[in-house]
Amino acid sequence: MHYRSAKVRPPKPIIIVHGGAGDWPSELHKQGLRGVRIAAHRGFRVLSKQGSALDAVEAGIVAMEDNPVFNAGRGSTLNLVGEIETDAAIMDGRTLQGAGVALLRDIKNPIKVARIVMDKTDHVLIAGAAARQLALAGGLAKSDLRVSKRVKAWKEGLHKLKNNKVQYLSGTSPEILHRFLAKSSDTVGALALDNDGDVAAACSTGGVSLKLPGRIGDSAVLGAGLYADNKSGAATATGIGEQAMRLVISKAACDLMRHRKAVSAATKVIRYSTRALGLGTGLIALDRLGRYAVAHNTRNLCWAARTVDGSTAKMFGTRVRS
Repeated sequence: MHYRSAKVRPPKPIIIVHGGAGDWPSELHKQGLRGVRIAAHRGFRVLSKQGSALDAVEAGIVAMEDNPVFNAGRGSTLNLVGEIETDAAIMDGRTLQGAGVALLRDIKNPIKVARIVMDKTDHVLIAGAAARQLALAGGLAKSDLRVSKRVKAWKEGLHKLKNNKVQYLSGTSPEILHRFLAKSSDTVGALALDNDGDVAAACSTGGVSLKLPGRIGDSAVLGAGLYADNKSGAATATGIGEQAMRLVISKAACDLMRHRKAVSAATKVIRYSTRALGLGTGLIALDRLGRYAVAHNTRNLCWAARTVDGSTAKMFGTRVRS
């Protein structure tokens, strides 16, 4: 008698994106949710045409970089001296190839530069003028990334600094977190699983408002801002970059997903982050079977997911406070 081995049904393709953790003002909820829905739709359109998870997350991030409601690409925050320096990264879970760029100036889509570094160099992280030259050599568009609301926020921040109304740059004091970090909409991110069962992750940001010039956050760093591995899944962080880097938070979530569902892994990581470093972090996770999770200890986390069965978009996920 002959027995046929049961075929493992491949997971359905999915993309999940986020537009940042923090304190989203109610008047921006509609714009934020619409923006993440569009980004998820753009990425899923790639998947529905048998495209790769890598191409899907890049498409999703580009949509958010081009939307000034988000702190990435056009709409990025200004640093302490009024300049915009952007970070981004992308990672392929099939090959474990990935790359980040940091301190980019006037490049319309930083995520495309990260893709160039991954595909066309031997490096994992390139910053500053060299990253900009790679972008220009690759034919990428330049753009003025400033928008009026970010310039206004920068001026208001400087006014508070000059009048000693905020104790800035003295460690991550509660005063800083409350006045600046909690109100920034922060990083954008995307995770996808394609028809071949491959996962990918990507993220992009303008960074923390009023940051020191030259500050690089987690979004350019594999393992911190994002991680992807077909053997476990993919994750990308949002919030205070220094926390994500200290805990290597995205890699930690992926390691847990080798033996846990996405929701269990994400919740456990955010709970640990809260106890170890306090509030200020969010995470989206996608395991290798296509199950996703959204966890955060901030007030809001703007996100959307899209599958063949439909789409979801919300301003919060599983809120973990202890």
